Amino acid sequence: MNETSQIRTLEKKVEALIGDKQGFFLVDIKVSPSNNIRVFLDADQGVGIDELVQINRNLYKQIVESGTFPGNDFSLEVSSPGLDEPLKVMRQYFKNIGKNVEVLRKDGIKTEGKLLSVNENSIIVEEEKGKNKKKEL
Repeated sequence: MNETSQIRTLEKKVEALIGDKQGFFLVDIKVSPSNNIRVFLDADQGVGIDELVQINRNLYKQIVESGTFPGNDFSLEVSSPGLDEPLKVMRQYFKNIGKNVEVLRKDGIKTEGKLLSVNENSIIVEEEKGKNKKKEL
C-alpha cells in the first residue's frame, strides 16, 4: 500500500471516529518513511487531551486490526496543531477570527495582526503600525 492510499485509509478511520464528536475536524495526516503517523485534529471549541488520548487508542486498535501497516510496524501520534503550525483548512481560519496571526503573503512579506474576516478567496488582517499617537491600523 503506498503512502497516498495509507493516508486515505487513515482519513476514513479518523473521520469515522470524530464523526460523533461535535465540532471536531481533521486538519492533516502525515506518514513518515519510517511509518510514524501524525494525525492533527482540531475543534471549534478546542481539543482536550482526554479526547485526543481516546481517539489515539481507538485509531491504534483499528490500524492494528486492519493490517494497514504489515507487522504493526508503525507509531501513532494524535494531537492538535501547535501554535507554530500554519492554518491548513478553512475551518481553522474561521476559528481564529479575532486572534493575532502571522501571514506570509504571496509576495514573501510577513504581516502580523488581528484576523478580522475570512472568505474562500481572501482574508483580512488588521495590521498595527507605529506606537502611541503615530499608531495606524
